[in-house]
Amino acid sequence: MAEANGEEPKKKGGILKWIILLVLLGALGGGGFFAYQKFFAAPQEDAAEAPAADEQAADPDQGPLPGSGFNVTLPTFVVNLADPLGRRYLKLGIDVEVVSEEASAELSKKEPMVKDTLILLLSSKTYQDLSSMESKILLKKEIVDRLNQILGGSKVLQVYFTDMVIQ
Repeated sequence: MAEANGEEPKKKGGILKWIILLVLLGALGGGGFFAYQKFFAAPQEDAAEAPAADEQAADPDQGPLPGSGFNVTLPTFVVNLADPLGRRYLKLGIDVEVVSEEASAELSKKEPMVKDTLILLLSSKTYQDLSSMESKILLKKEIVDRLNQILGGSKVLQVYFTDMVIQ
């Protein structure tokens, strides 16, 4: 009837819609804050109880952690790959992380043996052996194993590829 008189119909629930919208936004904001605190923010009490990095490295059961040692840069290796046509080569830059300064000095002292071992290992690989991410990770583990054999014991923590070209 209001339409027949030329008046606009009265809108019902305008305030109710705003109240529902504000309640939903508040709930979403609270849920987002809770999720951030629970899953993304570092717990404060756990950070205070966690042992220091020096204590973790000194734990004999755990051993040294990667990132806590000394880095030694080896010369860049350029080798022919063991492909059937012999036309591919590998250029590889390597940094080696060792447990101590003594191990670093020993690695430098035995550099001819290290070079020989790594040249033989790298030149035995084919393009297919190095093409996937898994094979590159496996190569890193092989290098760590070979270097630990040369140095005697677990003195090499990690190997980092700083340059890799396969052509």
